[in-house]
Formats: sequence, structure tokens, C-alpha cells
Amino acid sequence: MDTTQSSNPNLRDIPLSDVSAAERAKFIKKTYVHLAGAVLAFICIEFLLFQIPFVVNFALSLTGGYSWLIMLGGFMFVTHFAEGWVNNSKNKTVQYAGLGLYCFAQAFIFIPLLFMAMLATGDLAIVGKAAIVTLSLFTGLSAVVLITGKDFSFLKSALTVGFMLAMGLIVAGIVFGFNLGLYFSFAMVVLAAGSILYQTSQMVNKYHTGQYVAASLGLFASLMLLFWYILQIFLSFSGD
Repeated sequence: MDTTQSSNPNLRDIPLSDVSAAERAKFIKKTYVHLAGAVLAFICIEFLLFQIPFVVNFALSLTGGYSWLIMLGGFMFVTHFAEGWVNNSKNKTVQYAGLGLYCFAQAFIFIPLLFMAMLATGDLAIVGKAAIVTLSLFTGLSAVVLITGKDFSFLKSALTVGFMLAMGLIVAGIVFGFNLGLYFSFAMVVLAAGSILYQTSQMVNKYHTGQYVAASLGLFASLMLLFWYILQIFLSFSGD
């Protein structure tokens, strides 16, 4: 047994279940501070990207047909590397680089949707409304886990199957040219809500004391997925 590791409560190989309630609370606070930082970074990067016409035009050029499939593939590729840096490295600089890379990838893939929202309504009011609903739902779901302490690990298999089916439908929609529609967006909101419950439960019950960056990335990914489809729903109703 490595006595150096076992004597240092700040090392990432110490489960939260083995530390005091105060240390757990400190970990949770760090996680949400980093989550807030990721959201702020996303907003700042998004604002900067929209100031560069070439980037906006390039992102918009990837929204049709197989180009969107390539864009999704690129997003998943970058996400894979970002998660690897955050989850597998003990170097905090590398972890922050992974989180920053993921924020950039999210900001880039959101360009077409936000552009569509501004084109449909003439301003960002609809984005603000979707953001409020997203944050309210995220807060409520997080509170369920934090207050009850319930372990939602049992959702893992259902979420895995759900995301695989969703990806299959997205690819089929692109290949065969059909619109997945409003019901799909509602289904993805449910899936994102389940992911938030699962990720928050992992944060409370499964992570180690040094993994607050990884925990924040998991929550951020679920939050952005929820925001994407809630905004899609708002846009669907704005066109009626």
C-alpha cells in the first residue's frame, strides 16, 4: 500500500466516501465553482467567435446534410480528447486545458443554433428564456440529488442505450433527410435530465477528492445538452 497516497486527503485516489462531510462539501463547492466557470467561459468564447465572420460562416456552412455529420463527428472527437485529459491526467494544467477545449467545442457547435435563434426572433430574448428554463430545471434536478443523497447510478444503462438510439436517429435523419421533430427534442430533454441526475449522483457518491474538474465537465456536458434541446423547443414554438 502506498502510504504517501493514503496520508494525503487531496490526492485523487481517495473516494469521497472515505473523507469527512466537510471535505465532501468542499469538493461539491469546487465542482460547482468550476461549472460556473465553464458556463462563463462558454459565454465569453461564444461572444468572441461571433465577432469573427469567417468562423461564423464556416460553422454555418457545416449545418447541411453530411457536413453536419462531419461537424458532429469532429465535436465527438474533440470531446473524447478533452475528457481524456480531464479524467486521466493528474496534472491540473492538463485538466483545465481539457475543460477549456470542451468549452470551445461547445461554443463552436452552438454557433448555428444561436444564429438561427437570432434570425428567427431578431434578438437573443428567446435564448435568455431558454437559459432560464434550463438553469431552473438543472437546479431542481441537482437539488433532488443533493438533498436526498440518492444514488442514481442505476440510470447508467438506460442513459447509454438512450444516447445510442438518439445518435442513431440523428445520423439517420441526416442521411435520409428527415426532421426528427419536436417530440425528439422533448425526449432529449428527458434524457438530458436523467444525465444530470446521474452526473450529480456520481459527483456526490463516486468521485475522488481531486476530481472536481472532471465532475464539473460531466455536469457541464449534461447542462449544455439540456440547453440545446430546450432552445430547440423554444424555436419550434416561435415559428408557430
